[in-house]
Amino acid sequence: MKGDFLIAYDITSPRRLAKVHRYLTKVAVPIEYSVFFATGDLRWIMGILTEIAGLIDKRSDDLRCYPLPSRGLKTRLGRATLPQGVIYSDLPAAWMGGTL
Repeated sequence: MKGDFLIAYDITSPRRLAKVHRYLTKVAVPIEYSVFFATGDLRWIMGILTEIAGLIDKRSDDLRCYPLPSRGLKTRLGRATLPQGVIYSDLPAAWMGGTL
């Protein structure tokens, strides 16, 4: 079953930080520098987390993945995630509108 996820990290090494950020920009949408939005099934998201586990130091880095509820409010406040006129079709429709 397909779902939405937030992936966030806190990486202590600039080199590992760059590797994780580069990897995640290929498979997810950046919401903030260290927070990403991803849509996929559980097997796919577990593959992403497994890949990242090989890039981080588990003793000093922190990686978290939160499933978002399928029902309920999903919106953003403040500055747009993507530049004006750029539409990413896999984002929830409510996120593509203006701010509250």
